[in-house]
Amino acid sequence: MYTASLSELKKELKLLSEVELLAVCLRLARYKKDNKELLHYLLLESGNEVFYVEQVKDDITEAFSTINPSSLYLAKKTIRKALRLATKQIRFSGNKQTEVEILLFFCQSLIGLSLPLNESKVLLNLLLNQIKKVEKALATLHEDLQYDYREVLDDIRVACS
Repeated sequence: MYTASLSELKKELKLLSEVELLAVCLRLARYKKDNKELLHYLLLESGNEVFYVEQVKDDITEAFSTINPSSLYLAKKTIRKALRLATKQIRFSGNKQTEVEILLFFCQSLIGLSLPLNESKVLLNLLLNQIKKVEKALATLHEDLQYDYREVLDDIRVACS
């Protein structure tokens, strides 16, 4: 089945009336949970990015609080789940500063756990990949912000070494 390009969809949306456009948005929101969450972010959360970041940090903290440290397998599974949550929220925002803040918080939370990161290659690679993502997003930010976040990033690097 052929799916229209984004520009074609944009042209068609311009042709719709306000009522029809509202109906399409509501139908999309009912169709999939991710669509509803994105619509929630765009309408209610995007105006206050700082509050949004704090909410995401609380969600990550809550996810990390459910980790079972006695079983490394279950701990890895929960950590991956928390990372999926963080990544989804970052995608909704699309803001590089938000991405850096959330990923740095995730890395700090992961290091703060009493898990043997150096013994688990999977966890260490997961942490190193998040550090790479932070570096990539950090390069696009203003120099003053880069300096502040680099200090935190250096602390994380020292802790995982």
